[in-house]
Amino acid sequence: MEKSKLQVTLRNLLITYILTGILLVVLALALYKFRLKEGQIRLGVNAVYIIACLFGGVLMGKSIRNRRFFWGLLLGLLYFLVLLAVSFFLNKGLNGSLNQLLTTMAICAVSGTAGGMLS
Repeated sequence: MEKSKLQVTLRNLLITYILTGILLVVLALALYKFRLKEGQIRLGVNAVYIIACLFGGVLMGKSIRNRRFFWGLLLGLLYFLVLLAVSFFLNKGLNGSLNQLLTTMAICAVSGTAGGMLS
């Protein structure tokens, strides 16, 4: 029985967030061990977004096999929306400027699209 595109998307999104958790733990250990500065931490968090969405885009492309760039883009945007929603509920509002939000959305969308195209 073939899985629906919704099931595939949700599964790949979950896998992407599991990878994000692992990478953030590694980043936290690096922060503890090397006493990283704020700029380095921001760069590390952006690298986590890029790696996770790129990996998720590859998974989506391999899973769905047609219009891979679109499905990678969709995964990147869904990743960002879940990230935004969780941040909104935990902080009881939005933190950061509109520029930061748009930059993060672009990072996630472009990385997911690239992953879909690489698959």
